[in-house]
Amino acid sequence: MTSAPAAPGTPGLTVENALVFDGWSEELRETSLYVRDGVIAEVDSRVTRAARVLDARGAVVLPGLIDAHFHAYGISLHGLEFEAAPLSYLALKGARRLERALLRGFTTVRDVAGGDIGLARAIETGLVRAPRYLYTGPALSQTGGHGDARPADLEICLHGGHMNEVVDGVDALRTAVRDRFRKGAHAIKIMASGGVVSPSDPLRPAQYSAEEITAVTSEAARRGSYVAAHAYAPEAIAHAVGNGVRSVEHGNLLDPPTAALMAEHGAYLVPTLVTYDAMDRRGDEVGLPAVARAKNREVLHDGAAAVAHALAAGVPVGFGTDLMGDLEDDQLLGLRLQAEAVGMLATLRSATAVNADLLRRADLGRIAPGARGDLLVLDGDPFTDPAALWDAGRRRTVVRGGVPVEGTAR
Repeated sequence: MTSAPAAPGTPGLTVENALVFDGWSEELRETSLYVRDGVIAEVDSRVTRAARVLDARGAVVLPGLIDAHFHAYGISLHGLEFEAAPLSYLALKGARRLERALLRGFTTVRDVAGGDIGLARAIETGLVRAPRYLYTGPALSQTGGHGDARPADLEICLHGGHMNEVVDGVDALRTAVRDRFRKGAHAIKIMASGGVVSPSDPLRPAQYSAEEITAVTSEAARRGSYVAAHAYAPEAIAHAVGNGVRSVEHGNLLDPPTAALMAEHGAYLVPTLVTYDAMDRRGDEVGLPAVARAKNREVLHDGAAAVAHALAAGVPVGFGTDLMGDLEDDQLLGLRLQAEAVGMLATLRSATAVNADLLRRADLGRIAPGARGDLLVLDGDPFTDPAALWDAGRRRTVVRGGVPVEGTAR
């Protein structure tokens, strides 16, 4: 693929001789694209020829990928390291994590547990080169829940951190939700079950009472938004979905009856298969504690089956990674693991159109007139050459808002 530099003439970007995956269709379409003012204006055999032309002959063009479970501030697998660190340091580290995600082809991320309006504004004004950034602010956790980073054997006063905040009770939760929306949150994240890296809670039992979850989901609904919930086991997933949660994160232990319940409620599943694989392979490298390794083994091998159960029940399945600390460089591997579980077509849909629907952004995750000009140009066809999608050493061009990202255009 070749890119001609911009010259005087028609503004925008033209992509010629492309085989296009539009975000949903089973068949690739041979066509050209014209992007103007950051939006796809034309998709046809003949389109306006802009000053900048990208010749995609021999390449496949996808919508820019969406990672719906990302953590900009997740610089470590040890909670106290990111909860108590100076926010200025987290933001600088987070900016680098976001830039690397963009270079891999992720043009949008949803940060579910962390992020704030300062980082978002830095991205919007061009101070930081990053994907489109949607954030929830700190996730809400009950005392002793997955977002409570305090070990049981240490007396530490830490209720509010950068990625999680311990909030108990209906009234306090309502205030916390309202404050997140005041600060520009895209959605709300709650911890509805135990987690792998949290120090003092078992994985399976549901967290938060029905009244507490309903308080959060009703506040979000009134704001025109929704709630994402960390949950693994059927009892926790059913508890969350039954009380209004729209997006179930992880869901590794999902069974068919609970998948049917999710479908009945119109809930989404956002699997994060790669994080458990990465913690299993690289636990020594990142200093994963023994208690976390034991809990990781409980969910490691069940995630692929959970995705299959969800799809069989008609649950929309998105894509996320949830990689903390140095594990972030396995982000593309998440696509491989999901493709091995459910196939390439379902995986590409998950990382584009389905995730866009989850985000309620019809302008993302698709190649069609009116969609944002976010594209990923691969040097091969992922349906016949899957490594073209996830091999970080392969050539790729990333386009965000109609502008090729420097360092990726070839």
